[in-house]
Amino acid sequence: MKRYFYLSIGFLVFFLSSVAGADEATVSKDGKEAIPYGMIEPELLTYCYSGGEKLRYDVFYTGGIKIGELRLKVTRESKSKELYEIRFRASTADSFLERIYPIEDLHVTKIFGPQRLPFFYEVWQKEGYDYQAHRMTRYEQEKGEIHYLRDRRPIENFTFNGFIHNEFSAFYASRLMKFVPGTSFIVPTFADKKKVDVVVMVRERELLKETIFNDVQTLVVEPVMTFRGLYDKRGDTVVWYTDDQCRVPVQIKSELMIGSLTARLVAYENNHCPQYSGALLEEYRIEK
Repeated sequence: MKRYFYLSIGFLVFFLSSVAGADEATVSKDGKEAIPYGMIEPELLTYCYSGGEKLRYDVFYTGGIKIGELRLKVTRESKSKELYEIRFRASTADSFLERIYPIEDLHVTKIFGPQRLPFFYEVWQKEGYDYQAHRMTRYEQEKGEIHYLRDRRPIENFTFNGFIHNEFSAFYASRLMKFVPGTSFIVPTFADKKKVDVVVMVRERELLKETIFNDVQTLVVEPVMTFRGLYDKRGDTVVWYTDDQCRVPVQIKSELMIGSLTARLVAYENNHCPQYSGALLEEYRIEK
């Protein structure tokens, strides 16, 4: 079950974003046009990434067994410098795993600029009854350098070309890409201690029923990931976004080697999307 919960956390961690400034399609060696890099759509920033958005998910294993919850919150810290903070909390709260193997992980990412790039990331992990870990990463975007520290181990240094997201800033930025059913785009990110190009496929439109927004029209998006990332991950992951300017990720599903995991949105707040803000199942609240 420990591995199953790691996978559930990975739903949101693994959904990636593109490098800023890539405004032309990549070209293959034979001269044919290849898959283009995804680009942020500036008009979507007001809705998806202006600060003040809160999301809460319940995570279920096959058969409807709840194994934990995920909470996301983005706040704006400075208007003049466009500084933001993403808080991501994953826990076994209100599930049977809480007594067997409690998990409480907090991830904080600091973001800056119009492309919402990370410059600082910190994570605290409390898992089981005796495991704790602390990680800290600094991103020097202009220099193309990453400095990684885990607990009291020596600092590890990495380099990259262009700009890059971490696995959390990428989740938000990916919502701002151009979604055209039947097309794909590339989203470079830093994972497994290297820069990875990930292909994201925009599948089709689908009416998703019985959500907190009732029946809602969505766009189905599937990233093809070839790395582990912070948490172990196997199988395909699919995200259902509302088919409008808010791009609310209503449901996320990942196939496992045995069974599947589904993260369902159970509470949502965002003053810039009043048609959805305040929606929640009766027994839930965004924050305790």
